[in-house]
Amino acid sequence: MRPNPRLLPLSLCIAAALPLHATERYQLDWGRCPAKDPVPLFTDTAPTGDEKVTPRKQLKTTLEGDEQTGTVDMPVFNGNVALNRGNQFLGADHVTYDRDKDTYVAVGHVRYQDPKMRILADKAQGNQTADTHNIDNIRYQIVSRRGNGTAEHIDLNGSKGELYDATYTTCPPEQRDWELRASRIDVDTEEGMAVAHNAKIRIGKVPVAYIPWFKFPIDDRRRTGLLFPSIAQTKRNGFDWRQPIYINIAPNFDDTISPRIMTARGVAIDNEFRYLNGSGSGVARALWMPNDKLRNDDSRGSFSYQAFQNLSPNWQARANLLWLSDPRYLEDFNNSSAGLAQYSAMSQVGLYGRGHHWDASISVDHWVRTDYTLTEASLPYDRLPRLTYNLDAPVGVLFRAGVNAEAVRFQHQNYRNFTTGTFDQSGPSLRIPGGSRFDIKPFVSMPLEGNWWFLTPTVAWRYTAYQLDSDLANNNAKDRAIAAEPLQGWNRDTVPNAVWQPLVKRNPTRSLPILSLDAGIQFDRNVTWGGKDYVQTLEPRVFYLRTPYRDQSDLPVFDTGLLTYSWGQLFRDNRYSSADRQSDADQVTFALTTRMNRESDGHEKLSASLGQIRYLNDTKVTLPGEIPLLRGRSAWVADANYSFNDRWTMGASYQWDPRTKQRDLVSVRTRFLWGEDGVVNLSYRYRRGLLEQSDLQFLYPITSSWSVVGRYYVSLRDQTTWKHTLKPLEIVGGLQWDSCCVAVRIVGRRFVATREGDLRNGIMMEFELKGLGSAGQDTRRVLRRAILGYFRDDLYLVPPEALSSGQHIVDPDPIQ
Repeated sequence: MRPNPRLLPLSLCIAAALPLHATERYQLDWGRCPAKDPVPLFTDTAPTGDEKVTPRKQLKTTLEGDEQTGTVDMPVFNGNVALNRGNQFLGADHVTYDRDKDTYVAVGHVRYQDPKMRILADKAQGNQTADTHNIDNIRYQIVSRRGNGTAEHIDLNGSKGELYDATYTTCPPEQRDWELRASRIDVDTEEGMAVAHNAKIRIGKVPVAYIPWFKFPIDDRRRTGLLFPSIAQTKRNGFDWRQPIYINIAPNFDDTISPRIMTARGVAIDNEFRYLNGSGSGVARALWMPNDKLRNDDSRGSFSYQAFQNLSPNWQARANLLWLSDPRYLEDFNNSSAGLAQYSAMSQVGLYGRGHHWDASISVDHWVRTDYTLTEASLPYDRLPRLTYNLDAPVGVLFRAGVNAEAVRFQHQNYRNFTTGTFDQSGPSLRIPGGSRFDIKPFVSMPLEGNWWFLTPTVAWRYTAYQLDSDLANNNAKDRAIAAEPLQGWNRDTVPNAVWQPLVKRNPTRSLPILSLDAGIQFDRNVTWGGKDYVQTLEPRVFYLRTPYRDQSDLPVFDTGLLTYSWGQLFRDNRYSSADRQSDADQVTFALTTRMNRESDGHEKLSASLGQIRYLNDTKVTLPGEIPLLRGRSAWVADANYSFNDRWTMGASYQWDPRTKQRDLVSVRTRFLWGEDGVVNLSYRYRRGLLEQSDLQFLYPITSSWSVVGRYYVSLRDQTTWKHTLKPLEIVGGLQWDSCCVAVRIVGRRFVATREGDLRNGIMMEFELKGLGSAGQDTRRVLRRAILGYFRDDLYLVPPEALSSGQHIVDPDPIQ
């Protein structure tokens, strides 16, 4: 006999013990948790139907067991009793069903399972017509978050219920490192919310927090509410409380408002608005502080907006916008050297396209000053607008042809003079003139290649034309006076190059051919090393470049600089970064590379490269203040990488100039990986006349749960004395404990905090209850930035070269 009673609505919302979950910054790591679930998967289920296609209420319910007794009006099922409806299952040893009253009683090894939770209980009874149910002595697990716990009793009435003496944790039952207990939890499954009464949080057996009443969600839907605050005590900010308030506007819109109180500085509020649609997303952030005591009660703020929108399969719109109230904003609202390393930051918005053989863009960008010791005269030119088009496509069987084209309007911001260490705000606003530039470079190449060789001749023609503002081109006495204003107490490098040029033409042009020939051979052989088979290659390469000299002294320098000499520079047709200069050349590059790749999987055991340019004639094209290159040899460029094993690698780069008999660059780096999490990075960097630094970063696992972390980043070069001294840039040291469900991190830090080089100390502490939330500063963000590989997925990330609005401009962890 198989009656079809309506199955009790046993989505019991035991998730009622979950407090408000903020959007996770980092994916929770359950790797240290036991493989066995707190409530094991029930294997005696027989799910039918798909509730995604058909609602569960419309699906058929079955009731069966090993033996049926009783009467027709009150059947009794014994032994392996199962109620199934869709992907819902209720099992028990005995079930008695009263047809007249539409009630049931389930006793003995009661178990319930659906895709979201699993439950064990001693007894369940209820009235199907009234939709009321009583379940005693339960143990449950929420599958998605590993949440589990117990409850003495649950009273359910439709979608609402009351859960008594309930617990919740994400720890395994045998190791309750933390647990939430509540005397009563009122649950509304339809609303997806619950209210806890007399809630306590225990760490081990010790109560650490008591909350008499709070409302929280019981599923994964985002809801409005308070997120965990950030609390700190610092010398600069005083007592610092930041309280995020999350507002769920719509499924694809949300907003987080964060009032902040800093007793030594004042009150601030920041806001983050996010949106998501089918073809794009965006984030807008803003901060406003009406009176900052740190800066004479000035009003301060910032705004940033990052977004993209796919317009078609080939076109995308992107925005990266930034506004800062003052040049000291990044220094005062950021607790890392990122706020000090750059003197400017860029905003950009544009439309970008890409096809099979082409790409194009139209964009505008604008720079803001982030160094209070400089004026706007030091900023790069804004490009308003910039259009680019690049094409590289096959032509017939032997040839490739294409074009690189750019049209751009350069405009510079006005500035006020800077003398004797202060800004002259009462002086006149001085203008730096600009202009427009059109640059086009069509080319044709014939790439010939075989299995062991290649030969690629290329012919290009570059034409560049300018339309300059009249005051920039005329170069009259007034212009020279304006250009000289910044020199009072300034370095020549801080003034845009264009204002130094002795320009006499308003529409100068440049036209010249570029010829190159790139050729290489690859030899390989099989070798055995350490009992393993490898393939070793020997790859000589020759690159010849011929570009005739054109006098370019009448061209301005809007956005062009000398590229850093490196391996890639050996094979470029221009040693400058943009179109304002095209270097003349009669040179040939000789390079040699060897590699050893493991034959079984292609893993690179060893690579080494050596190259040099031979200048066959003197080069005459230069930037203002640059020394011409003379006939002869360039610096040697050497680069090598060696893998001791799959966990230990080492690399080095070296440049030596035979003319000066000096080293220009030295870089040595090594990395060792411990187990699943540990990493050590050690590096040394030297560039003649600029820097000498060493950097040690490590995450050392003491046990499976305990580890020490640290960074020792120092400058070995003292620019004020003849002696070499250690100048700390950042020192980090800490201890962390990470178990299945609890993580504790304590980090001490000493770092450069001002442009004057002042050092600040701080201690950070974060206490994380996985699946519940964390309290304290966000130590993981500091450690992720300080230790490359702190998260294994970050091992091969390259830090950005310049600060832009795409980076976080406010550090919410005030630890000075």
